[in-house]
Amino acid sequence: MSRPPTFIPPPCARARVLRTGRGDFAVLDAAPPAGAHSTALLLPGYTGSKEDFIALLEPLADAGFRVLSVDGRGQYETERTNRQNVYTQEELARDVLAQAAAADDTALPGAIHLLGHSLGGQIARAAVLLDATPFRSLTLMSSGPAEIDPAQQQKARLLGDALSRWSMDQVWQMMRAMDPPEDADTGDGEDLRRRWMLHDPAQLIATGAQLSSEPDRVDELAALSLPVHVVSGERDDVWPVPSLDRMAERLGAHRTVIEGAEHSPNTARPQETAAALVSFWKSV
Repeated sequence: MSRPPTFIPPPCARARVLRTGRGDFAVLDAAPPAGAHSTALLLPGYTGSKEDFIALLEPLADAGFRVLSVDGRGQYETERTNRQNVYTQEELARDVLAQAAAADDTALPGAIHLLGHSLGGQIARAAVLLDATPFRSLTLMSSGPAEIDPAQQQKARLLGDALSRWSMDQVWQMMRAMDPPEDADTGDGEDLRRRWMLHDPAQLIATGAQLSSEPDRVDELAALSLPVHVVSGERDDVWPVPSLDRMAERLGAHRTVIEGAEHSPNTARPQETAAALVSFWKSV
């Protein structure tokens, strides 16, 4: 589970609702001090939320980017449905296209930089394969070419089984016993618990299964004329770093490895991660 340094947005950002043709989505909307030249749309990973990018908002806004960090359907503060069939990857990808269309009211057409972390990266990839025209670039952060590592598949199956049998609170207590949260957020874990409790278990079950069965679509992505950036920490137990290296080579993508980070460079090394993102986005 990702552990943001705080759940309180910086002064440049405000929590609001992004209204789209496919429903309303909770976002953190960060504005640059002197007007934006383009927009970055950030998608969180499995069990995560828009707050996973909270430490990136200020440095990215200071660099001139408007930043929208989004809770996807069934994540944290965005509406839940309790029905797994609305959480297919295609449906979630179409949500992203709707978010891009709604964000485009203050951005130049085709000027959105799309970034997805982990599960969010695979949803972002599916979105650009449906329609790449809204996007100037795609960043895959700690998000691999196909299914997750076998050990992680087992964890996802165990979590899915637990969620189908027990309440969110019961599952939280079991997870806390196995992996006690550090004092990484205000409230000594209460913010993490509140986020967990507001997730839709149907979303977690459906997307966990997706992560365990995702096909390799790298060649499809490589066929697009869209600049791609592959970012990761120097270690990753969800997708081995060598597999991310090979994916970047197949894509002809820009590659950044954030020293001292693992699966979530956005929370572990936010300044270094933001600098890498800004450099890439300005280059395209």
